[in-house]
Amino acid sequence: MLDTALDLAAAAIRQADALLIGAGAGMGVDSGLPDFRGSEGFWKAYPPFHGRSFAALSTPHWFRTDSQLAWGFFGHRYQLYRDTRPHAGFEILRQWCERREHRYFVFTSNVDGHFQRAGFPEERVLERHGSIQHLQCTQPCASVIWPAGDALHFEIDPATIRTGSELPRCPHCHELARPNILMFDDYDWLPARCEAQYQRYATWLEQVAGQQLVAIEFGAGLAIPTVRRECERWCTTLIRVNPREAEVPTGGISLPLGALEAIHEIDRRL
Repeated sequence: MLDTALDLAAAAIRQADALLIGAGAGMGVDSGLPDFRGSEGFWKAYPPFHGRSFAALSTPHWFRTDSQLAWGFFGHRYQLYRDTRPHAGFEILRQWCERREHRYFVFTSNVDGHFQRAGFPEERVLERHGSIQHLQCTQPCASVIWPAGDALHFEIDPATIRTGSELPRCPHCHELARPNILMFDDYDWLPARCEAQYQRYATWLEQVAGQQLVAIEFGAGLAIPTVRRECERWCTTLIRVNPREAEVPTGGISLPLGALEAIHEIDRRL
């Protein structure tokens, strides 16, 4: 039955006029990134936070009240994402996409910047929740977003996930900087970069309207269903890759696999 689904997925991709690549947190697991799914997954990645939730830590509150904890947590994630190489599946996906010239787009809830690091052009990626690779002022003093670059470095106490390192500052007002990520209960996030991505995405959707649009969705769960809903909304055919939550609407193709395994299996058939 799985072989049949993989055959159908390969056939759909082969016949597609355009591809929408949807990606949630499960896309990065094969790169060695932690799975924050549920409290158990979060506590496994960050044992000192046992008893707290991801949502409780991923909030602007800590930048105002405990900047060493805030940047300990986000600095650890920044360094992890920066130092982790995107798995081979990204390159295979890019090859599928480039065969269609400009008839593809990436819609992701991930903040790691791995699609761009894997060679996907910036103008073909929509990062729905922002990017840890970009910073903004915590105030914010102006609508300015700037690249974090590779120079940031944080010494982090593994027992507390706090940092004593020098913290990044806004180049304009010199107040504390923060990642340009949409956090929980976040009223200070600057959306300009994401809005520009959305505009490019909307233009692309207009260009491919009426064509055979295949959405390939990787590791997007039900807890925050942003990516799942987006892929279901626009596609002619949905291919959902998820080892735990692979249920699909009528007409969809369900692949209960990890991202890298599914990509290899489909590519073998292509």
